[in-house]
Amino acid sequence: MNRVVVVFFCLICCVSLSAQQFRQEFGDPRKAFVEVVATPDHGDSYYRQGQPATLRIYAREGGVPLNGVTVKYRVGREMYLPKDADSTMFVGGEAVIRMGTMTEPGFLACKYEFMAGGKRHRDIVKVAFSPEQIRSFTEMPKDFTKFWQNALREARKVSLEPEYFDVPDATDDKIETKLVRLHVGKDKWIYGYLSRPLDGRQHPVVLVPPGAGSQKIYPSDYFPKAGMTYLKIEIHDNDQRIPDEEYNRMRAEKCSGYMRRGMASKDTYYYKDVYVGCARAVDFLCSLPDWDGRNVIVTGGSQGGALSVITAALNEKVTMCAPFYPALSDLTGFLHARAGGWPMFFSGLFDDSRVDIPVEQALQTLPYFDVVNFARILRVPTFMSWGYSDDTCSPTSVWSVWNEITAPKQKDITPSSGHWRFPSSQAKCFKWMQDNMRYE
Repeated sequence: MNRVVVVFFCLICCVSLSAQQFRQEFGDPRKAFVEVVATPDHGDSYYRQGQPATLRIYAREGGVPLNGVTVKYRVGREMYLPKDADSTMFVGGEAVIRMGTMTEPGFLACKYEFMAGGKRHRDIVKVAFSPEQIRSFTEMPKDFTKFWQNALREARKVSLEPEYFDVPDATDDKIETKLVRLHVGKDKWIYGYLSRPLDGRQHPVVLVPPGAGSQKIYPSDYFPKAGMTYLKIEIHDNDQRIPDEEYNRMRAEKCSGYMRRGMASKDTYYYKDVYVGCARAVDFLCSLPDWDGRNVIVTGGSQGGALSVITAALNEKVTMCAPFYPALSDLTGFLHARAGGWPMFFSGLFDDSRVDIPVEQALQTLPYFDVVNFARILRVPTFMSWGYSDDTCSPTSVWSVWNEITAPKQKDITPSSGHWRFPSSQAKCFKWMQDNMRYE
């Protein structure tokens, strides 16, 4: 075993040394050998219904425009692309794809690929058609608000009983970080990393719910360095101190398919305790002596974006909501032959999109958990950011949430981004938070 490790280490050293020698001998490339830019003829990717959309792909190989290279592509409504591909050619470094148009609000998508520089280059580009007119297929149950008020009221009868564990690697003379376990419901616990500035002052508090899955979470100094108390949580009561190998075995057994679990009833669905648990995490932050008593922010991306909207709608203490590309939105979209949000129920696209109970029964439960309905009761200032090239949380589903928000709101759309954000979007969000702070 030791011999294998030594050989592997030597191999890594040789590769690193070879790379260094290459740079010293031949220079360090400052550009990609094949440069690609795909641009719709409307720079903001916005079209009115009936307007034709054209996509132009520009590519250079070592600075030379591509010629005679075939581009294969498929165009159709997002997440409903045809199986068979069409093709076009690069001429003078440009390939032109006529995407067509839509006669109803929504998104057209183009997936393309081509070979250049010995590699396959592929991407997806989506364009919007009157997205401000997109409406969700999810209706609000008559007892929606009462159901969630009762659920939160019951959870608040349970003491949070916080347990704290030291995190020396994320603690110094300026920021203290603790791993905390909270009892957020009758049979529900969550873990989170709590990071606080050590300046003796009172601070705004920030809750960051997690994205989908059950991976380990990690602390961050982004908000504490800005003078805010920060809690990054996980939602499955998975002890973050467990060694990685053991943790991965545990979460695979414990958390697999959680997004489908208990869907037969609104009272047994897995997300019920999760939603209420996030609201209780806000109660915990507001119980800290260094909370400034005024500012409570919830922010996150994907599932964390969904939980941000939900938490802000449920907990009256929240003063700002900043979701990025929220999941769990317009959950019945695929039943209407339109892209819905993650987990893409009823789409059949992958295992987690499977629904294990009759559709009629699922439709009795899911409206209570659709972000669209929480957006309808949201009352705090909201900043939302998303991109159009997202095939996880479709822009159709995100727009269906945005269009329901009547609270003061600001959007940041970066059409070329997928299921991720540009640093500039995070910077805009932070400035928005600062501009909306409450002061004495």
